[in-house]
Amino acid sequence: MPELPEVEITARLIGAAVAGARVESALAPGINALKTFEPPLSALQGHTLLDVRRRGKLFLVGIGGAEPGAVARPELTLLVHLMSAGRLQLFDRRASLRDRSSRLLLRLDDGRELRLREFGTRQRAWVKLLRSAELESEPTLAALGPEAWPDPPPLRELLDQPRPLHGLLRDQQVLAGIGRSWVDEILHAAQLSPFRRGTDLDDEQAETLRGAIVAELGRAIAHYEQVLRLPIPDKLPMPLRVHRRNGEPCPRCGEQLQAVFYEDYVMTYCPRCQTDGKVLKDRRLSRLLK
Repeated sequence: MPELPEVEITARLIGAAVAGARVESALAPGINALKTFEPPLSALQGHTLLDVRRRGKLFLVGIGGAEPGAVARPELTLLVHLMSAGRLQLFDRRASLRDRSSRLLLRLDDGRELRLREFGTRQRAWVKLLRSAELESEPTLAALGPEAWPDPPPLRELLDQPRPLHGLLRDQQVLAGIGRSWVDEILHAAQLSPFRRGTDLDDEQAETLRGAIVAELGRAIAHYEQVLRLPIPDKLPMPLRVHRRNGEPCPRCGEQLQAVFYEDYVMTYCPRCQTDGKVLKDRRLSRLLK
C-alpha cells in the first residue's frame, strides 16, 4: 500500500515534471473510480496543471484556469486516493483504452499522459474533481489528523487512547500518512511493542516514538530521492528492514523477527527489542502483551 513516503516522492517527481502542461482531454476508463460528477472531467480540457501536492496518503493536483492570466491560481483540484494498489504515473506515451489497470487518464497537449492505475481485483482507488474553494469542506480531507512528517506534533496527548499503538499510528484521523508497512519500521526503531496502548506511553517514550516517525519516514524519502526517476515503477523499491521480514534476523539485535498474521496483512516485530522476549503466534494472543 503506498504510504506517506511513496506518495511524497511521487508528488515531487510528477509535480516538477507536469507544472505548466496543458490538459488536452481527461478520460475515466474505470468509471467507478470517479466519485464526483460536478464539475465534469471535461471541464479540465484546456486547463493547466500547476502542481502535485500530498496530504496524508492523498494527492492534490492543482489545476489553473484556461483563460490567460488565470494559470497561477488553482481553480480546480483533483483529489486522488491510491488505496491499497493504486499508482499515479506519468508516461511519454498514451495508454490504450483497453488497458484494464487504467482508472483515470489526463492526456496532455505535449503527448504525455498522467495516469492513475490500479493493480489487483478490488478496484478501490478513487478520484474526486473539486473546485478549489471546496477543499476545506471535503469530508476526506477534513477528517485527516496532523501530518506524520516532517514535523508531527507532540504525541503524548495525541495518542492518549486505550488502543494498541499499531492501530493508533495507522488511524488517519489521529496521524495522517502512516500505514501497515511503515508502522512496523517505526515501532521497531522506537523499540515499542505494537500492542502497547497509547495510554501507557510516558513522556520519554512518546518523544522517542515521535523521533522514530520523523527518522524512518525521512529515511525512506531520502532513499527514494536517490533511486527513483520518472516514470514511477509499478513496484517501488521500499527500503524496509522489518516489515514482512519475519524469520530473518533483527537488524538491531540479531533475534529472529516474528509476525502476527491478520486476514489481509501481517505485522512484524522483534521479540527481544520490542516485546520483552514474548512471541505471539496469532492475533488471539495479542492481549497478553502490554
